[in-house]
Amino acid sequence: MKVHNVGIIMNGVTGRMGKNQHLMRSIVEIIKQGGVKISDSEYIMPDPILVGRNEAKLKELCELSGVEKYTTDLDSVISDPAYEIYFDAQVTGRRAEAVKLAASNGKHVYCEKPIASDFNTAIELYDFCEKAGIKHGVVQDKLWLPGLLKLKRLIQNDFFGEILSIRGEFGYWVFEGHTVPAQRPSWNYRKEDDGGIIIDMLCHWRYVLDNLFGSVKSVSCLGATHIKERIDEQGNAYKSTADDAAYATFELEGGIIAHFNSSWCVRVRRDDLLTIQVDGTKGSAVAGLRDCYTQHYGNTPKPVWNPDIPNPIKFYEGWSEVPEQEVFENAFKVQWELFLKHVVKNDPFPWNLKEGAKGVQLAEKGLQSWAKKAWVEVPKI
Repeated sequence: MKVHNVGIIMNGVTGRMGKNQHLMRSIVEIIKQGGVKISDSEYIMPDPILVGRNEAKLKELCELSGVEKYTTDLDSVISDPAYEIYFDAQVTGRRAEAVKLAASNGKHVYCEKPIASDFNTAIELYDFCEKAGIKHGVVQDKLWLPGLLKLKRLIQNDFFGEILSIRGEFGYWVFEGHTVPAQRPSWNYRKEDDGGIIIDMLCHWRYVLDNLFGSVKSVSCLGATHIKERIDEQGNAYKSTADDAAYATFELEGGIIAHFNSSWCVRVRRDDLLTIQVDGTKGSAVAGLRDCYTQHYGNTPKPVWNPDIPNPIKFYEGWSEVPEQEVFENAFKVQWELFLKHVVKNDPFPWNLKEGAKGVQLAEKGLQSWAKKAWVEVPKI
C-alpha cells in the first residue's frame, strides 16, 4: 500500500467556515475514510496543522477534531518542508500577504474566496503564484452542490433547449443581535473590515454562471444597507457600513440574462436558502442546494390572467423532482479531494487563483455599477 502523506497548514480555521466546512466536514472526514483513494493500492493522507492567533481556540478545535498539531506562529511552519500545502480561511484583508509568504516558501496554495479585497491585488496574487511555480486553487464549492450538479446534468442532456434566462434567490434573515443573537460574524457588515454581500456573493455567482451557463459580459447591480445597526460579538452596538443586500442582473455570452437577489435581510418562503430557476425553450428547472424540479414543454400549463376568480391551476403540481442518480458528498470535501489529487498526481484543477480573481473582478464591477447607477462591462481576463 502506497500512502502519500501531505502536510497542510490550515490558517484561519477557528472561524465558522474554516472550522465547519474545511476542517470538520472535509479534512477530518478524509482522514476518517482512510485518505483520498487514487487506486486500490494508493492513497493520499492529509496531515494538518492548525494555525491561528488564539491559542485557546486552537486547543479547543484540536480536541474537537482530533487533529494533534497547532501553532500561533505561522512563520515557524511556513518554512517547514514537512508541509506542502498552505490553506487560508482568514478574513479577506489578511489573505494576500499570507498567500505570498506561502508561495515564496514553495507551498502550494488553496484558499477561500474572495481571494483579495480588490481586483488588482487578486490578479497580482495569481501572477505571483504563477511566477513562484506552485500549484494554486480557490474554493468554488457551489459547483458540487447536489442541486447544481443536477442542473448541470440537465444542461448536458439538452433538457432546456436554448437557455433564455436564469433567476437566483439567495439569502435569509440574519438577526441584528438586539434580542436574538446574530448567526453571522459582525465583520460581514463593516466595510472597513472587507464586509459586504456584493464582495461575498458576486464571487460565487461569477463561477456558477461561468461554469454552467456562459461567461459574464456585463453587470447592473444595486446594493443596499437595509439594517443600519447591529450588535457585535461583545454585545456592543455598531453601525453597519457594508451592503447587506444586492440586486444584480448579468448579461452572459450567448444572450442569456441572469438575475440574482442576494440578501441577509429577507425571510425565506421558497424551497431553500438558494434557489436557481433556469428557463429554456424546451423546459425549465428550479434547483436548490440539494433538490431540483423540472417542467418540460409538454407539461407546461396554459394560464389565463383572471384575478376575479381563484386560479384553477396548482402550479407546484406541474413539476417533477429529479431523482437521485449519483452519490453526493459535501461540496467542500469534494473539491479538497480534487486539489489533493492535483498536488500529488498532477490531476487537472482548473479552479485556480485566476478564476478567483474573476470573482473579485465581478464584485468590483458590481460596486462600480451601484456607484454609477449604470451597466458596467466585464472585460475578459
